[in-house]
Amino acid sequence: MSSAITPDLLPLTAEDGPQGLAVGGIPLVELGRRFGTPLFVYDEEHLRRRCREAVAAFGADHVAYASKAFLCTAMARLAHEEGLLLDVASGGELRVALRAGVPGGRIVLHGNNKDDAELRAAVAAAVRHVVVDSFDEMDRIERLHSAEGLPPVPVKLRVAPGVAAGAHQAIRTGGSDSKFGFGLAGGVAAAAVRRARESGAMVLEGVHAHVGSQVLDAAELAEGAAAVARFAVGSGVRGLTVGGGLGVAYESGQSVPSIADWAARVRDAARGAGWTRELTVEPGRSIVARAGMTLYRVGTIKRIEGVRTYVSVDGGMSDNMRPALYASRYEAFLPRDPRAPRPLRARVVGKHCESGDVIIDDAALPADLRVSDLLATPVTGAYGYAMASNYNKLPRPAVVFVRDGDARVVVRRESEEDLLRLDVTEPADPGSGATRTGPADLVAAGRPATA
Repeated sequence: MSSAITPDLLPLTAEDGPQGLAVGGIPLVELGRRFGTPLFVYDEEHLRRRCREAVAAFGADHVAYASKAFLCTAMARLAHEEGLLLDVASGGELRVALRAGVPGGRIVLHGNNKDDAELRAAVAAAVRHVVVDSFDEMDRIERLHSAEGLPPVPVKLRVAPGVAAGAHQAIRTGGSDSKFGFGLAGGVAAAAVRRARESGAMVLEGVHAHVGSQVLDAAELAEGAAAVARFAVGSGVRGLTVGGGLGVAYESGQSVPSIADWAARVRDAARGAGWTRELTVEPGRSIVARAGMTLYRVGTIKRIEGVRTYVSVDGGMSDNMRPALYASRYEAFLPRDPRAPRPLRARVVGKHCESGDVIIDDAALPADLRVSDLLATPVTGAYGYAMASNYNKLPRPAVVFVRDGDARVVVRRESEEDLLRLDVTEPADPGSGATRTGPADLVAAGRPATA
């Protein structure tokens, strides 16, 4: 590929100007100078339009933003302002949503192994419902109800419908061989429904299924919706959630269904299975992926004659784990000249001490690429910052929202001091400079002080 980056990979407000590509009315080169790199940049207008598109397609109160795709208080607040519920997958995500001002009744708690503290927090926050994933979780809820007097918990039961979809084995979640949910096979899900109905600790609100992620064929999502709808109708439950999973284009030429297409296909499939009520869905990637991009600074260019060219940037697998985890593919371009042809083939790599620290294995880049250039990878708004780590003790990048010529930091860049905040040490010998770990440190770390 030698053509310029295509508009369908860029945020909705992206436009070319005298200083190169601008998003939200601000040139990316300016954002790189002002906020440093690596940097996550989100088009706030794009985020809001996608939220509204989902609400228009499925109806108010029937769209829950899958916050695991990207979550901070600003994103939680934005989704809430646009009428979405929030789907959280841990106690930590629940806390962020609550800190953002999202009422508990607008939050759904997921997770295949919720602990007592997470369940207590969900009840204390009066969440809309808890998605129960196992009989062990039912045991836990009933024990807390009996021993601690927790009120009955509104629940939906996650079922594994035997339909697995998605771009990679690791993100296909709806099959029979899955850590998630009660299988339809063998009557397991039916037994879970009976138990929930009979339990004084739970109020059964319905069933839930999610067949996978980055699904590019709406027929696969429709098949999963039909399978769980048939079960819901046969079980006589009143609520049905068919999850998310709608994919996005990461490379030029990829064709993906629109949110409206997705809505039509899964709604028709559920109706064909006898479901006459509304459906609830949980989009995440399709809301945030294309809205975000990552800006890097090129540090080295290494040409190996007869082999390949390596382009190293100042981030890597610590801000984008998806290529290493799922063999995910991306494209790249230079914000200073987004229309430039890209005849140069190169492997874009990060600065981590790993040969597998590859962002783009075979990237198309402009021929005049040089050290210190600002390089952008589009469509990184989902699972970039969400999966970011401190591997090799790299501070995590800042996150900036841009809109109408204004840029605001919604997550500040970590500092080197932040990297030391959790270390628990004390001097072993005054003046020696050495440190040791004492019993108090072990207790603080959650480990016993004695062997």
